[in-house]
Amino acid sequence: MPRHLGSCHCGAVTFAIEAEIDHVTACDCSLCVKKNARMVRVREDALTVLSGEDHLGDYQWNTHRARHHFCRICGIYVFHRKRAAPDLYEVN
Repeated sequence: MPRHLGSCHCGAVTFAIEAEIDHVTACDCSLCVKKNARMVRVREDALTVLSGEDHLGDYQWNTHRARHHFCRICGIYVFHRKRAAPDLYEVN
């Protein structure tokens, strides 16, 4: 499985995903629609935060089942845990 590296804008949060990237999706939740975010869906065990976990903020609303994670320094959304499929993450 290929390994892909990513980060927030300032580089404080870095992560890796182990996944084939064959499809990019757009989440239809109200937050992602406002951000016009595009993401790759991965299993929970395919995402590893490499650095900056202490810089991750967490935003939840309504049912508090989805968890959107962003860098507290630069504000960039990096990934979220899905409400409808809590064993999956969508990675920006």
